[in-house]
Amino acid sequence: MLGIDTSTAASAVCVLRGDGEAFAAEPPPEALAGTPAHSRDLLPAVAGCLDDAGLGYSDLDLVGVGVGPGAFTGLRIGVASARGLAHAHGLDLRPVSSLAALASGIDHPAAVPLIDARRGELFAALYVRGEPLDAPRVEPFAASPEEVARRVGDTGLDALAAGDGSVRFREVLEASGLRLAPAGSPANVVSGLAVCRLAAEAPDAPLEAVLPDYHRAPDAKPR
Repeated sequence: MLGIDTSTAASAVCVLRGDGEAFAAEPPPEALAGTPAHSRDLLPAVAGCLDDAGLGYSDLDLVGVGVGPGAFTGLRIGVASARGLAHAHGLDLRPVSSLAALASGIDHPAAVPLIDARRGELFAALYVRGEPLDAPRVEPFAASPEEVARRVGDTGLDALAAGDGSVRFREVLEASGLRLAPAGSPANVVSGLAVCRLAAEAPDAPLEAVLPDYHRAPDAKPR
Protein backbone atom coordinates (compact mmCIF):
# COMPACT_ATOMS: atom_id res chain seq x y z
CA MET A 1 0.00 0.00 0.00
CA LEU A 2 0.91 3.65 -0.39
CA GLY A 3 0.49 6.17 2.42
CA ILE A 4 0.78 9.94 2.02
CA ASP A 5 0.20 12.98 4.22
CA THR A 6 0.43 16.69 3.40
CA SER A 7 -1.22 18.22 6.47
CA THR A 8 1.92 20.18 7.39
CA ALA A 9 4.66 21.91 5.41
CA ALA A 10 6.42 18.56 4.91
CA SER A 11 5.28 15.78 2.57
CA ALA A 12 5.33 12.28 4.12
CA VAL A 13 5.26 9.22 1.85
CA CYS A 14 5.60 5.51 2.50
CA VAL A 15 5.20 2.32 0.49
CA LEU A 16 4.47 -0.71 2.67
CA ARG A 17 5.04 -4.00 0.87
CA GLY A 18 3.10 -7.18 1.50
CA ASP A 19 6.13 -8.67 3.26
CA GLY A 20 5.96 -5.91 5.87
CA GLU A 21 9.01 -3.97 4.66
CA ALA A 22 8.51 -0.21 4.50
CA PHE A 23 10.14 2.28 2.12
CA ALA A 24 9.56 5.81 3.31
CA ALA A 25 10.40 9.37 2.42
CA GLU A 26 10.02 10.77 5.92
CA PRO A 27 10.82 14.50 6.11
CA PRO A 28 13.29 15.70 8.75
CA PRO A 29 11.82 17.77 11.61
CA GLU A 30 13.45 20.95 10.28
CA ALA A 31 11.29 20.66 7.13
CA LEU A 32 8.28 21.65 9.24
CA ALA A 33 9.58 25.22 9.34
CA GLY A 34 10.21 25.38 5.60
CA THR A 35 8.06 26.57 2.73
CA PRO A 36 5.47 23.96 1.66
CA ALA A 37 6.31 22.40 -1.70
CA HIS A 38 3.83 19.54 -1.95
CA SER A 39 3.01 20.20 -5.61
CA ARG A 40 6.72 19.85 -6.44
CA ASP A 41 7.80 17.13 -4.01
CA LEU A 42 4.90 14.75 -3.42
CA LEU A 43 4.65 12.70 -6.62
CA PRO A 44 8.44 12.41 -7.10
CA ALA A 45 8.62 11.12 -3.51
CA VAL A 46 5.93 8.55 -4.30
CA ALA A 47 7.83 7.43 -7.41
CA GLY A 48 11.06 7.19 -5.42
CA CYS A 49 9.49 5.03 -2.70
CA LEU A 50 7.99 2.71 -5.31
CA ASP A 51 11.38 2.37 -7.02
CA ASP A 52 13.07 1.62 -3.71
CA ALA A 53 10.45 -1.04 -3.01
CA GLY A 54 10.86 -2.55 -6.47
CA LEU A 55 7.20 -1.97 -7.23
CA GLY A 56 5.07 -0.16 -9.78
CA TYR A 57 1.66 1.43 -9.43
CA SER A 58 0.08 -1.77 -10.78
CA ASP A 59 1.48 -3.65 -7.76
CA LEU A 60 -0.38 -1.49 -5.26
CA ASP A 61 -3.69 -2.48 -3.70
CA LEU A 62 -4.67 0.69 -1.90
CA VAL A 63 -3.79 4.27 -1.07
CA GLY A 64 -4.09 5.70 2.42
CA VAL A 65 -4.19 9.47 2.73
CA GLY A 66 -4.09 11.79 5.71
CA VAL A 67 -7.08 14.09 5.26
CA GLY A 68 -6.23 16.52 8.05
CA PRO A 69 -6.96 18.70 9.74
CA GLY A 70 -4.08 20.83 8.56
CA ALA A 71 -2.97 23.40 6.02
CA PHE A 72 -5.68 24.07 3.44
CA THR A 73 -3.49 24.04 0.32
CA GLY A 74 -1.45 21.06 1.45
CA LEU A 75 -4.54 18.98 2.19
CA ARG A 76 -6.07 19.79 -1.19
CA ILE A 77 -2.91 18.67 -2.97
CA GLY A 78 -2.57 15.47 -0.95
CA VAL A 79 -6.19 14.40 -1.23
CA ALA A 80 -6.41 15.27 -4.93
CA SER A 81 -3.22 13.32 -5.62
CA ALA A 82 -4.46 10.30 -3.69
CA ARG A 83 -7.80 10.35 -5.48
CA GLY A 84 -6.10 10.74 -8.84
CA LEU A 85 -3.73 7.82 -8.22
CA ALA A 86 -6.54 5.60 -6.94
CA HIS A 87 -8.73 6.40 -9.94
CA ALA A 88 -5.97 6.01 -12.54
CA HIS A 89 -4.73 2.67 -11.23
CA GLY A 90 -7.93 1.11 -9.88
CA LEU A 91 -6.81 1.22 -6.23
CA ASP A 92 -8.86 1.27 -3.05
CA LEU A 93 -8.71 4.60 -1.20
CA ARG A 94 -8.83 4.99 2.57
CA PRO A 95 -8.83 8.33 4.43
CA VAL A 96 -7.21 8.58 7.86
CA SER A 97 -6.87 11.34 10.44
CA SER A 98 -3.59 13.23 10.26
CA LEU A 99 -3.86 13.88 14.00
CA ALA A 100 -4.20 10.15 14.68
CA ALA A 101 -1.20 9.42 12.45
CA LEU A 102 0.84 12.03 14.32
CA ALA A 103 -0.32 10.68 17.70
CA SER A 104 0.80 7.16 16.82
CA GLY A 105 4.39 8.39 16.73
CA ILE A 106 4.30 9.99 20.19
CA ASP A 107 5.69 7.39 22.58
CA HIS A 108 3.83 8.33 25.75
CA PRO A 109 0.77 7.06 27.66
CA ALA A 110 -1.23 10.14 26.62
CA ALA A 111 -0.38 11.76 23.29
CA VAL A 112 -1.39 15.25 22.18
CA PRO A 113 -0.77 15.79 18.45
CA LEU A 114 -0.58 19.47 17.52
CA ILE A 115 -0.84 20.73 13.94
CA ASP A 116 -0.43 24.42 13.15
CA ALA A 117 -3.86 25.78 12.21
CA ARG A 118 -2.67 29.32 11.34
CA ARG A 119 -4.57 32.33 12.71
CA GLY A 120 -2.64 31.81 15.96
CA GLU A 121 -4.40 28.50 16.64
CA LEU A 122 -3.65 24.78 16.76
CA PHE A 123 -5.51 21.67 15.70
CA ALA A 124 -5.30 19.28 18.65
CA ALA A 125 -6.70 16.07 20.12
CA LEU A 126 -5.73 13.70 22.93
CA TYR A 127 -5.18 9.97 22.52
CA VAL A 128 -4.55 7.44 25.28
CA ARG A 129 -2.32 4.41 24.67
CA GLY A 130 -4.34 1.23 24.44
CA GLU A 131 -7.47 3.04 23.27
CA PRO A 132 -8.44 3.02 19.56
CA LEU A 133 -6.95 5.81 17.46
CA ASP A 134 -10.36 6.36 15.90
CA ALA A 135 -11.76 7.19 19.35
CA PRO A 136 -9.61 9.94 20.91
CA ARG A 137 -10.14 10.78 24.58
CA VAL A 138 -10.46 14.45 23.52
CA GLU A 139 -11.97 14.89 20.06
CA PRO A 140 -10.11 17.08 17.52
CA PHE A 141 -10.60 20.81 18.00
CA ALA A 142 -9.04 24.13 16.97
CA ALA A 143 -8.01 26.60 19.67
CA SER A 144 -5.32 28.99 20.85
CA PRO A 145 -2.18 27.46 22.41
CA GLU A 146 -3.30 28.60 25.86
CA GLU A 147 -6.71 26.97 25.44
CA VAL A 148 -5.12 23.75 24.17
CA ALA A 149 -2.89 23.58 27.25
CA ARG A 150 -5.86 24.28 29.53
CA ARG A 151 -8.02 21.57 27.99
CA VAL A 152 -5.23 19.01 28.16
CA GLY A 153 -4.49 19.99 31.76
CA ASP A 154 -8.16 19.58 32.67
CA THR A 155 -7.97 15.88 31.77
CA GLY A 156 -5.48 15.28 34.59
CA LEU A 157 -3.50 12.94 32.34
CA ASP A 158 0.28 12.79 32.05
CA ALA A 159 0.39 13.99 28.44
CA LEU A 160 3.15 14.70 25.92
CA ALA A 161 2.53 16.93 22.90
CA ALA A 162 4.32 16.94 19.54
CA GLY A 163 3.83 18.23 16.02
CA ASP A 164 4.63 21.29 13.97
CA GLY A 165 2.22 23.22 16.19
CA SER A 166 4.29 22.41 19.26
CA VAL A 167 7.41 23.64 17.47
CA ARG A 168 5.85 26.94 16.43
CA PHE A 169 4.18 27.73 19.75
CA ARG A 170 6.75 26.11 22.04
CA GLU A 171 7.27 29.06 24.41
CA VAL A 172 3.56 29.71 24.92
CA LEU A 173 2.70 26.03 25.37
CA GLU A 174 5.50 25.38 27.84
CA ALA A 175 4.62 28.52 29.79
CA SER A 176 1.05 27.20 29.96
CA GLY A 177 2.27 23.95 31.51
CA LEU A 178 2.12 21.56 28.55
CA ARG A 179 5.02 19.11 28.17
CA LEU A 180 6.47 18.95 24.65
CA ALA A 181 8.71 16.61 22.70
CA PRO A 182 12.09 18.19 21.80
CA ALA A 183 11.97 20.48 18.76
CA GLY A 184 14.23 18.13 16.76
CA SER A 185 12.29 14.97 17.61
CA PRO A 186 10.90 12.86 14.75
CA ALA A 187 7.70 12.66 16.82
CA ASN A 188 6.89 16.14 15.47
CA VAL A 189 6.55 14.80 11.91
CA VAL A 190 3.53 12.95 10.55
CA SER A 191 4.77 9.53 9.42
CA GLY A 192 3.83 7.99 6.09
CA LEU A 193 4.22 4.58 7.69
CA ALA A 194 1.70 5.56 10.37
CA VAL A 195 -0.73 6.53 7.59
CA CYS A 196 -0.22 3.08 6.03
CA ARG A 197 -0.86 1.30 9.31
CA LEU A 198 -4.01 3.28 10.02
CA ALA A 199 -5.23 2.76 6.46
CA ALA A 200 -4.72 -0.99 6.80
CA GLU A 201 -7.43 -0.99 9.50
CA ALA A 202 -9.74 1.56 7.86
CA PRO A 203 -12.69 0.84 5.53
CA ASP A 204 -12.56 1.68 1.84
CA ALA A 205 -14.29 4.89 0.81
CA PRO A 206 -15.75 6.05 -2.51
CA LEU A 207 -13.35 8.44 -4.24
CA GLU A 208 -15.85 11.29 -4.18
CA ALA A 209 -16.33 10.87 -0.43
CA VAL A 210 -12.64 11.36 0.40
CA LEU A 211 -12.34 15.08 1.14
CA PRO A 212 -10.00 17.27 3.19
CA ASP A 213 -11.00 17.67 6.83
CA TYR A 214 -10.49 21.40 7.24
CA HIS A 215 -12.26 21.31 10.63
CA ARG A 216 -13.24 24.97 10.33
CA ALA A 217 -14.28 27.51 7.71
CA PRO A 218 -11.64 28.70 5.23
CA ASP A 219 -9.97 32.09 5.50
CA ALA A 220 -11.31 33.17 2.10
CA LYS A 221 -14.97 34.20 2.09
CA PRO A 222 -17.24 34.57 -0.98
CA ARG A 223 -18.28 38.15 -1.70
